[in-house]
Amino acid sequence: MNSKNSILLVDPEFDPNTSADCNLLLKITADSFSYAIIDKSSNQLKAVYDQQECQNVSKDLSEKLRTDSYLGLPFKEIKASVHTENSIAIPNDLFNEQNLNDYAKFFTDEQSNNLYTQPFASFGFTSIFTLNKFIDDTLNVSLSNCRLFDHAAPVLALSNDKEKFSLILDFTVGSFNVIYTDGGKLIFQNYFQIENAEEFNYYLLFIINQLNIDILHTDIHLSGIINEGDSQYKCVEKYFKTINFIPAASNEVDNKILDDMPAHYYSSLLALDKCG
Repeated sequence: MNSKNSILLVDPEFDPNTSADCNLLLKITADSFSYAIIDKSSNQLKAVYDQQECQNVSKDLSEKLRTDSYLGLPFKEIKASVHTENSIAIPNDLFNEQNLNDYAKFFTDEQSNNLYTQPFASFGFTSIFTLNKFIDDTLNVSLSNCRLFDHAAPVLALSNDKEKFSLILDFTVGSFNVIYTDGGKLIFQNYFQIENAEEFNYYLLFIINQLNIDILHTDIHLSGIINEGDSQYKCVEKYFKTINFIPAASNEVDNKILDDMPAHYYSSLLALDKCG
């Protein structure tokens, strides 16, 4: 443990000299950041770090990148999903990469000039996004060859195998990302920052009503920082009878270092490894 709001789990057999065989996954939200190191040669999760309730994510992340010896290792591949308010989804039949700069007018001046694109082929659209300039510059300087994704990417990766109406909620301590799909077709995605359970309940009820969600025939799946019986869980429980947690367990990756943690805490972080 590094502080009351952060945790570091490391496989005692992890040898930093093997980092060239490892992928680094970095998930940055509006109020937290976390990373995971996966050895791709042995398919083992070697390290997980999580810092919640950040008052200034940019500052805390910059400090961590500067001081954390693990983050300075030469990795095989680096993927980062980054919270941004500047993201638009363009249906693939309307998307033309030749006209990419035309979309810059939709973004605010405080953002980086770099435009990023990410195709979601299975969902039929391409995401275009910019990042906070400080975070964009920090990542590009500190992490060479880092592939950037918007914050919806890992949660969408979790929803790929859902065949029915599915509502996926991915939590930090102070926010949640929501994905609503119908047999793999994206219907709704948004990100909400919340102060308390009452505010979460308002947004959840708003989503249910606005999307006319049939709560009896919709599967709900939870991941991230939420626990059975806590205040957010009780809100979900008011509307949905069967609640599913999305485990981080995978047939492909040995996650034994998470054995003492709730299995769903880092599902979306680890799902980033599936993003291409």
